[in-house]
This record gives sequence, C-alpha cells and structure tokens, in this order.
Amino acid sequence: MKAHEDGEQSVITQTVAASAPGPMTVLAKRARLAARTLATTPSSARDRALWAAAAALREASATILEANARDLEASTANDAFRDRLTLTPERVEAMARGLEDMADLPDPVGRVLEEWTRPNGLRIRRVATPVGVIGVIYESRPNVGADAAGLCIKSGNAVLLRGGSESLHSARAIHAAMQAGLRAADLPEDAVQIAPDADRAHVAEMLGAAGLVDLLIPRGGRSLVERVQKDARVPVLAHAEGLCHTYIHSAADPSMARRIILNAKMRRVGICGATETLLIDAAIAPGLLPLIVGDLAEFGCGFKADAAAREIVPDMPAATEKDFGTEWLDAMLNIAVVDGVDEALDHIARYGSSHTEAIVTSDEAVANRFMNGTDSAVVMWNASTQFCDGGEFGFGAEIGIATGRFHARGPVGVEQLTTFRYEVLGTGQVRT
Repeated sequence: MKAHEDGEQSVITQTVAASAPGPMTVLAKRARLAARTLATTPSSARDRALWAAAAALREASATILEANARDLEASTANDAFRDRLTLTPERVEAMARGLEDMADLPDPVGRVLEEWTRPNGLRIRRVATPVGVIGVIYESRPNVGADAAGLCIKSGNAVLLRGGSESLHSARAIHAAMQAGLRAADLPEDAVQIAPDADRAHVAEMLGAAGLVDLLIPRGGRSLVERVQKDARVPVLAHAEGLCHTYIHSAADPSMARRIILNAKMRRVGICGATETLLIDAAIAPGLLPLIVGDLAEFGCGFKADAAAREIVPDMPAATEKDFGTEWLDAMLNIAVVDGVDEALDHIARYGSSHTEAIVTSDEAVANRFMNGTDSAVVMWNASTQFCDGGEFGFGAEIGIATGRFHARGPVGVEQLTTFRYEVLGTGQVRT
C-alpha cells in the first residue's frame, strides 16, 4: 500500500512540476505588472531612470569590463564575432551616452498622431501608447541589452531580455546597472528583466508566451531569426540578413566613391549595416576598380568577384551564386560589374535582404531612380551604409533594424516601440 501511495505521489509531483510556470513565464508576469505602471508614469520619471542608468553604467564600467573579459576568455569565435562581443571603456561610455540621448528625446507616449471631427460633432484622435511587454532575444552583442532596456523605458514598455550564452556575464552586469537606474527613479525594477542563465529552453518559453509578451524582437544570426519567425506564437519584429549593397554609378566622384566603400565595408565588418556587395558601372570600372581593391586590400579585405570584375583585376577569386547571397560579417566583399542603374537594381532585387542600399553618384535623377527602385528599408545617396543605425538617425539607439513591411521599418527607436489607441470625445451623442 505504501509503495502504491509513493508511486501515486510521484505522479502527482511530476504533474505539478510539468504544469508549473517556467522562469521566463514568471518574469514575464512580473514584467506585465511593471508595464502597467510604466505606461502611466510621467516622462520626467522615465528620463530620470535613463540618466541614472547611464551614471550606473559608468560607475560599474570596471565590473562590466571584467565580466566581458570572462566572456571573451571563454569564446572561440572568429575575429568579427569577437569584435561584436568585445566591450571597451569607449563602448561602455557609448552605451551611457546613448541612454542620455534617449532621455533628451521628446516623449513618444501620448503623442496625438491624428485628430479630426465627424459631422455629428464627435472628436476622434489617434494617440501613441506603449506596446506593453517586449521580448528581446539577442546574440553576442552585450550592448543590445542596454539599448533595448533604454528604448523600452523611454517608450513606457517593460522588456524581457534573453542574451546569448557567449555574452552571459556581460549581459548580467549591464542589466544590474539598468535596474539601478530604475530604482533611483522609484520605478519598478521588474520593468527590465533578464533570463537567469543561458538555458536554451528560455527561448522556447518566450516564443510561446502569448498573452504575456506582446512583441518579440530577435537580434542575431539567420538561424535565430528564422527560428523565432517560424515558432513564435507572439508577433515578431525582425530583420533578415544585412545583405547591403553599395552601387558606384558612372557619374560618381572617384575619391568620394573610394572613401565611402572603404568605410561601408571595413569600419566594422561585423555589423548588419556593413556593405557586403559592391556594384560598379562598367563605364568606370577599368580605371576605378583596381584603386578600390587596393584600398580595401590594404586593410585586410578579401574579395569574391564576377567574371567582368576579374577581367579588370584578374587575381580576385571567382564569386558564386551563393557568395552573392552571403552576409559575410567579415572582411570579405563581393564585387559585380553592372551596366547601369537598372542592372544594379536587378542584382539587388535578386540577392538583397531589404536592409540597406547605397548609391554613389553626382546625378540626382539617377539617384532618385535608384532610391525609388529598391524596396529596402533604408536607401542612401552618397553616404556609407554603416550610417544605418538608430544612434546615427538621432534615435539615441536602436532595438534592431526592421526589414518587414508592417509596423516599423529601418532602425527601430522609441517612436517605433509604440502602438496607438483611438480616443473618441463626445457631448452626449447617441447612434441612430
């Protein structure tokens, strides 16, 4: 009888354990309560939290760098990946300045987006409101935690963070500083939550958190983004790979073109705004392409080139179809020679990821043709693709680059982290 009771108790215990909420569900519930408070908090309090968090980041700089050193010591990644993982005193300071820049932005919550009056006297207005609880799943870059938390605080949202295992120590140290900022402003610490460890089960739990998490934003490689988009039961705001192109038109200023493509490829090769493919007009390629290749090679860049480009610079390896569809995130550049703007646009349509494209030209009509001819989220004229960044756009920072067609496109800042409600103001009207 005792054995039977023990077996029955074991089944009950297992059933209770199976039905118990996981750690991310518990955190999401706490974040949801905090989001209700944050949504009605004055902008001045949210700004105080950001200023205090910036101060906390600076104060904890040594601790954060020590934690980052532990992550780097455990990492076996390539140089480009290590660059994304690495924090320096300058990068910690940049995180702090980003939070202060966010605090200086106008309050995105409560903005009247549109207002009108109906013939029956009803006044209707569309007003910006926070999304609620935002889940951010990110890899390698520990600064994403600070940027995401800051943007969510500014926009009145709570955030649930799950960083990658490779940046676990750095992410936790940054999270502590963000919560210190919330405490200093008398705001709920639960507004910024982080996964307790690197368990992969936390991702699955976030993907299934319908009703608790309102929006998921994945920041990482293609496999992560595809998994989130495939398995999530929560709306997803994501970007595909950063297959960015720079097109040098025949009317480009040669020195400008060389300066732009060097920066667009080599400033930081591991970011999604780095140019992965150079397109150059056949009319100017024989004179300009060898100079560009020389500039880039001096900084350690390798190349994959089509047949026309290899006729001009013969020692470059041949590019395959797969190469033109590869986001290298490394010191490697695809090169193709094209016959005019339409052929450049055809190449981008075939291989691009709708992220960022740039044209270098002095011909305004051609520039407009190029900008109107691509469906990418960001298009640039005479500027490096590496400017595709929330901070450079004046957003303070970004939570990601959205390449979809709905809700937000391009760098996602505080305004893009709001939705809206309709407010209808009457004077006693009834509907007939």
